[in-house]
Formats: sequence, structure tokens, C-alpha cells
Amino acid sequence: MSVGRRPRRPIAAANWKMNLLRADAAAWCRAVHENLDAAPAASDVVVFPGFPLIAEVAAALAGAPVEIGGQDLHPQDKGAHTGDVSAAQLRDAGCAWALCGHSERRHDHGESDATVAAKIAAALRQGLKPMICLGETRDERKAGRTFEVLERQLGAALEVHPESAPAFALAYEPVWAIGTGETATPEIAQEAHRFLRERLGGLIGEERAAAVPILYGGSVTPDNAASLIAEEDVDGFLVGGASLDAEKFLTIIRSSD
Repeated sequence: MSVGRRPRRPIAAANWKMNLLRADAAAWCRAVHENLDAAPAASDVVVFPGFPLIAEVAAALAGAPVEIGGQDLHPQDKGAHTGDVSAAQLRDAGCAWALCGHSERRHDHGESDATVAAKIAAALRQGLKPMICLGETRDERKAGRTFEVLERQLGAALEVHPESAPAFALAYEPVWAIGTGETATPEIAQEAHRFLRERLGGLIGEERAAAVPILYGGSVTPDNAASLIAEEDVDGFLVGGASLDAEKFLTIIRSSD
């Protein structure tokens, strides 16, 4: 299928989370590298490995049309922060992207909107492209607060350096659909993405907002990718579990071809 009507090139992003060892990662990189070399995709491709794997994945994918990202970063550029990773260290290891505000960081580590904004600012200072995650929980959706939550998260995220647009992407992750096997329908995804793009227009101008990719990230699989990417404001995917299998991820990548 073609998604050429939109003014944005789709992005397929693999978030490995705390999964895969070196041998697994090497096999994954070989499969993806060979496939994309044989037939270039209509999507840009990004992979977010665990921190210990970043340099090796970057080396294994050298020459492939794939960018590397870090799953998190510290708001400070350097210092006494044991166990944390800076934006400069991510860039030095081969990263072009950084995930900011993933729902698991917000939930597991108590990251506030202010913390997420500080991490976005840190990424931008070091020339990394932030992939900014936003989304509502099941309780928030049931209470009819989806748009309220998205507007709050987006406003906080863009309070830092909004003039840097469009050097970032958004990823809408309905928290109620992550790891549950439950997926937002294409209509639900489009409604949220359209809302985000309209609010972006008010914050950074309609022309810039039209250029910002908004990815869907909620239990994406090879079975539902094509119907989701067919929606006008769904510009690709942030893929969790299905991205661990190279063949499944390649099918998702090809859903926008």
C-alpha cells in the first residue's frame, strides 16, 4: 500500500526494552540489514536497543538505512549520576534518537512531565532527536480524560525549545493497550493522532506540525499494522514485543510500502 499522500515519511521504530542478548541482537541485525539492502523500505527505521548493546548494534547496522536510539537519558549532560546515561554518551555510541517519556519510565520510575521535558531538552542540546511518548491509562480513558492528558503531556514536552520543531517525533501509546494484547482501533488511533496534530499546530504552527511524524505504539503486530498506517495521521509505529522478532518487525516496516 502507499502512504505517499502524507507530507511525512513514516517511521518504524523497534523498542527492545530489557530484552535480547548479544547473539540475539547480531542475528536480528543481519536479518534486517540483508532485507533492507535487498529492497529499500518506504519507512525510515529506528532501533532502540538496551544500553549495553548500542555500540554493537550500531556497528552491525553500519551502512544500513537504520538509525539507532537510546531508550532513556539523564537530564544532565554529565556528572555524579551512577547508573544513568547522558545524551552525549548516547550520541558517542552511535545514537541519533532518544526515547523520552515512555509510559514504562513514567510508571516504573515516577517520571513527571517536568522530568520528561528536561530529558527532551538534554537530547536537543546534544543533537539527538527526541521521540516523545504520550498516552493515557485505562482509568484516564474510562474517565473521558484522554484529550486532557495528551494536551497536558504535549504542552509540557514542548515548553522546552519549541523552536526546534520539527526535529522530533511523537509516539502515541495508549497505556491500556501496551503489553495487553488489546489494540486501539484505527479510528481510535486516528482520533488521538489528529488531536495531537491540531494541538501541535497551535504550539508550533500548522506548517511545522504537518511535518512532525506521530507514531502509534500500542501492541502493534504484523496483523494490525496495515490498517493502522492507512489512517491519515498515523505515521508509523513504536513497536515493542513484535520488534524482537526480525521477520515480524520487517513485516511491520513493509506495511507502509
